[in-house]
Amino acid sequence: MLTLGIETTCDETGLAIIRGTNEILSNQIASQIDLHRPFGGVLPELASRQHAEVIVPLIDQTLKEAKVSLSDLDLIGVAKGPGLLGALLVGLNAAKSLSIALNIPFIGVDHLEAHLFAALMGQQVATYPALGVIASGGHTNLVLCESADKFKSLGETHDDAIGEAFDKVAKMMGLPYPGGPEIEVLAKLGNPNRFHFRPPIMKEAPFSFSLSGVKTKVLYTLFGQDFKGHVKPIEYQMQCDIAASFQKGVFEDLIEKSLRAAHAFGCQTLLFGGGVTSSQTLRSLFEERKGSLNLLWPDRVLSLDNGAMIGGLAAHLHQNGRAGDSLSLTPYPRGSFNSASFN
Repeated sequence: MLTLGIETTCDETGLAIIRGTNEILSNQIASQIDLHRPFGGVLPELASRQHAEVIVPLIDQTLKEAKVSLSDLDLIGVAKGPGLLGALLVGLNAAKSLSIALNIPFIGVDHLEAHLFAALMGQQVATYPALGVIASGGHTNLVLCESADKFKSLGETHDDAIGEAFDKVAKMMGLPYPGGPEIEVLAKLGNPNRFHFRPPIMKEAPFSFSLSGVKTKVLYTLFGQDFKGHVKPIEYQMQCDIAASFQKGVFEDLIEKSLRAAHAFGCQTLLFGGGVTSSQTLRSLFEERKGSLNLLWPDRVLSLDNGAMIGGLAAHLHQNGRAGDSLSLTPYPRGSFNSASFN
C-alpha cells in the first residue's frame, strides 16, 4: 500500500510517500524558518500563504523522488490538528481534492499522535503501556500510550510550550529564531548553576507544565524588575550562563516529570516526539537517568513536523480497520488527548 502523507500544521510543508506503515520512499520538507525569522516567531497568515504556494510543486517533487505517480497511490493521510487553522486548511483541502480526483480514501491524522508514531518508524518496538513525551514548539505533553493508537493525557502545558519558551528567551537575548539550537550552543560555554530557572510543580497537576514564570524570571535577570522595554547590551558570558541555566532548569523539569509518570503508570518504554527532542543535550540527559527504561527516539528528520509520520500513522490506522474520512471533516486548532478528537 502506498500512502501520501501531508503535514501543514505550522511552518513546515511536509510531503511523503510511505510503503506499508514505515518504509519511507520520499520525505520532502519545505521550511519557512527564513520567512519568519525577522519576526522571532511564526506569523500564521504568512505561514498559510506559504503552504498554499509550495504544496502543489512539493507534491510533484515528492512523487518524482519516490518514482511513483498519483495513480499508484492507495491512501492519503493528512494532519487535521492541532495546529494553525489556516495552515491546516491548506493541507486538508489538498487531501480532499486528491481523494476526489483519484477516488481513494483519505484519513485525517492527529499531529501529536503522529509525533509519537514517528518513534516507531525505524523498526523500533515499544512495550505497552508506554509513556509518550511530546516536546515541540507548540506542544508539551505527557501521554499514557496503551497501544500505537490509543492514548490518555497525563499532563500538558498550561501556557508556553517548551519550544516556544526557548524561542522567546532567545529573542530576549537577541538570538535568532528558532531559539532552541542557539541556546544549546551558548549553553555549552556557560555555567548551568549560576541562575535558578526551575519551572514549578503544580500539586493539582503534577505531570503538567508551566513555563511562563521561568520566562519572566529570565527577563528580570537580563534587564531588572523595573524593565520598561529598553533592551540593554548583555555581556557574553552572562548570555552563556543564562542559556545554560535556563536549558538545565527546563530540561530537568521535563525529565523528572517524565520519569515519575513512567514509574507511576508502570511504563518501561518512553516514546519521544517533537522538534525539541532532537536536542542532543536533552537526549544525553535522558540517557544518563533512564535506568532500565527503554527510550525510543525518532530519527532527527522525523522529530520535526513531516509528512512521513502523518502517512505512516494513516496507513497504520487504515490497516487496523479505519475507513476513509468524510469530505465534511474539519480541522481543529486545539485539542487534548482526552477530547473527542482523539477517540
